[in-house]
Amino acid sequence: MRDPSFRFHPHHVMLSLLLMGLSMLFLALSVAYIYSRVQHALPPIRLPWLFGVNTLILLTSSWTLIRAEKAYINDETSAYQRQLTATLVLSVLFLVMQMMAWYQLFQQDIFMQSNVSSAYVYALSILHFIHVIGGLPFLTWFVIQAHQKMKEPVSVLLYFSDVEKRSSLKLLTRYWHFLDLIWIFLILFLGINMLF
Repeated sequence: MRDPSFRFHPHHVMLSLLLMGLSMLFLALSVAYIYSRVQHALPPIRLPWLFGVNTLILLTSSWTLIRAEKAYINDETSAYQRQLTATLVLSVLFLVMQMMAWYQLFQQDIFMQSNVSSAYVYALSILHFIHVIGGLPFLTWFVIQAHQKMKEPVSVLLYFSDVEKRSSLKLLTRYWHFLDLIWIFLILFLGINMLF
């Protein structure tokens, strides 16, 4: 049993360190992008309209995850299962639509090797894409568990009273919100760059 004086769960500390590291990575790439554009006097990359659609999809997936967490707290089985499933579907849709957004860039003859600007746009969006994929196994596990272990009143009671599960759901929600914030930052950052 864990010492009650130990206020921070190791998983929370590990996730915080991971998110700080990822924040620094995205920030460093963003600064390098500006520096490279100024050094080489490169024109900005016009983002396809699907990048905006993807922002809405990702924000909606975060909203459904918030609703899933509320349903968990209120012991609402069907709402919890429904919202978790919706989050998974929206996350997969985001990945598919992001590949289509890259295809739109291809149609504009903008490839990773075209110039330094395009290389950074691809690098930033691919890095975010990879981290969404990285969160999918955990989200999928939650969806499967929610449907498999919540079939009768006793199992539902055990599921909702599991402290570790609640903590894990909180970590997953925090990670998903972080992905949202990073994506919004990227869209705003690249959008502002289009003006100069």
